[in-house]
Amino acid sequence: MGLRIGILGTRGVPNHYGGFEHFAAYLSRGLVEKGHSVSVYNSSKHPYKEKEWNGVRIIHCFDPEHIIGVPGQFVYDLNCILDARKRKYDIILMLGYTSSSVWKSLYPKNSIIITNMDGLEWKRTKYSKPVQKFLKYAEKLAVNLSRYHIADSPVIKEYLDKTYNINSKYIAYGAGLYPAANERLLAEYGLKTHDYFLLMARMEPENNIEMILDGYCFTESNKKFIVIGNTGNGFGKYLVNKYKNERRIVFQGAIFDEQKVESLTTFCSLYFHGHSVGGTNPSLLDAMAARAPLAAHNNPFNKSILKNNALLFNNASDVCNLINSNQYVNAVHIENNYSTIENEFTWDMIIDQYEDYFLECHPAIQFYPVTRQKSALYKKTV
Repeated sequence: MGLRIGILGTRGVPNHYGGFEHFAAYLSRGLVEKGHSVSVYNSSKHPYKEKEWNGVRIIHCFDPEHIIGVPGQFVYDLNCILDARKRKYDIILMLGYTSSSVWKSLYPKNSIIITNMDGLEWKRTKYSKPVQKFLKYAEKLAVNLSRYHIADSPVIKEYLDKTYNINSKYIAYGAGLYPAANERLLAEYGLKTHDYFLLMARMEPENNIEMILDGYCFTESNKKFIVIGNTGNGFGKYLVNKYKNERRIVFQGAIFDEQKVESLTTFCSLYFHGHSVGGTNPSLLDAMAARAPLAAHNNPFNKSILKNNALLFNNASDVCNLINSNQYVNAVHIENNYSTIENEFTWDMIIDQYEDYFLECHPAIQFYPVTRQKSALYKKTV
């Protein structure tokens, strides 16, 4: 007998948005393969309209964000929670808390609530001071409403445990070991192997995109700088306008074709990772698995994963200097990063850890899992 699991807090699967959606796709499919019944909640605006995806049940809930803006996120989460009340889930995994924790009194009483606490959302400078204050309060609510808590970074775990006197469980994101990189796909973007820089992120100030691009603009490098990410929000539009006269910078928009993303990542000269307030970021793990040379913002989150196997920068001047000096990552660092993924962050490992934790949290379930082995599933795109 397997667990009945509901995954809430994302815009849905397959991934057409970001990190949590990427994670939910791999986790849900992996748990189904292990014999569990898994439902993922999808926004009504998600392009995938079927009721099942790779054995995962898809539950579509009305999402009015496109009509009323940010308040629509709270309505969507409410609709998901109300639906979850009707179903007999053993485990509800809530990914994040930003717009869901306010509905804590409505969470199903007979389901075990486990929250992946994400990063320190209240530190994001894109939010006004009142919103930051609310998010800090929402974080506290999320801790109180959940019986169990997951931190995707050892730094986040340390923060949560000290701040709220809890014992959160550290489980990171995963990455695939077999990137489907195809050098010929670079031609679609007018690129040549190891002749461009790459950055992939949501367009938010805390991802230090402006710092990185400013540093690049100070150089006389002939290599293009490719930026992957949806530029439709306010900050994205600001960046596009700021660098509109810099022909070396190419805003490529969001790309959800994983083979294209893996190809661009594998064959870049240097991959810049500027994330600074989240936990373990999936795009960083994917870049490590793709054996990309890495330059990362100097902060505890990135350093806890990369250790000494990447170039670090604190400001635009640092970015400029490392590009001008051709100070790229050596082969030893690249292989060390790959070994880190192989030993700590494969999807097989991460899904096993989630399954073990779910069963630990719900000991009443008698479940006899299939014999564990590396699955061909995680060589594929999900």
